[in-house]
Amino acid sequence: MSNTRYVIGVDLGGTKISAGVMPADGSAIVAQVTEPTNAADGADGVTARIAAAIETVIAETIAKTGATRKQFWGVGLGAPGPLDRDAGLVIVAPNLGWNDYPLRDRIVAATGLTATLDNDANCATVGEWWIGAAQGGRNVVGMTIGTGIGGGLILDGKLYHGSSDVAGEIGHTTIDTQGRRCKCGNYGCLEAYASGTAIGERAREALAGGEPSALLVMAGGDLSKVTAQTVYEAAKTGDRIASEVVRETARYIGTGIANLLNVFNPDVVVLAGGVAQAGEDLFGPLRAEVKRRAFKPAVDACRIVPGALGGNAGMVGAVATFMSQQPA
Repeated sequence: MSNTRYVIGVDLGGTKISAGVMPADGSAIVAQVTEPTNAADGADGVTARIAAAIETVIAETIAKTGATRKQFWGVGLGAPGPLDRDAGLVIVAPNLGWNDYPLRDRIVAATGLTATLDNDANCATVGEWWIGAAQGGRNVVGMTIGTGIGGGLILDGKLYHGSSDVAGEIGHTTIDTQGRRCKCGNYGCLEAYASGTAIGERAREALAGGEPSALLVMAGGDLSKVTAQTVYEAAKTGDRIASEVVRETARYIGTGIANLLNVFNPDVVVLAGGVAQAGEDLFGPLRAEVKRRAFKPAVDACRIVPGALGGNAGMVGAVATFMSQQPA
């Protein structure tokens, strides 16, 4: 019988829970399950669903490999923040309706396994750094662009949390002091311009003038159904409005990345989330904007790449962050 040790990674989102099992060497995802979060069930209901997902992937791994439960090292949890990692608390998670919830300890009680807790965007960055597009980087900036914009920082080969666990809030860096209102209450945040939500909003605003567009055709004539995904798809057909929204998005993200290059001088910037699907329509002008705005030595030292792990980055990174916090 193999002595392989396995780690469970959990990526908790506002709409879905992804749980998977990997061997400690990161060589494969042995088992995986995705379940709806059903946040309306409350924190305890969601936690019960997480625990059930963990048991499902453990059972599947045992069936596939013949492993025993003793070979499961523990659980890495990735959750929206802010968090108190030391206490294992989700301090505030607006999309879940949670406040000061002891997620880590509830999972330990439900499964009998050791568990760790980290920010979901940190986990996605670590996942790409461990076995994804940022492998080999010593200083890495990760951006996860979805409903919002999250971020993670690897500095000198270590995940950087800051003094109060809020480092990496890249979406709430300011790119226009008189700009659009962000959901955080501030004005001009990068997230208010370049998140998936904001891309859809900006496209709908551009369509309000009545110009014919493939965007509306793809959305079945319903303006409310125009999303970031619709924009990316329409841009690939050459649609003028969609292409301009993508170019503007590239400028906004490029401006934000240029600021990060001048501050952190990373060797890799990796962009995960739906934005990776935009391809060179986005990444070409984005890199050009960074080149215009950041110092040349910083630009020359840095790769700006789409994530390689897709929707698995957070789960994979949760496995890696667990291992980094445990004695061998």
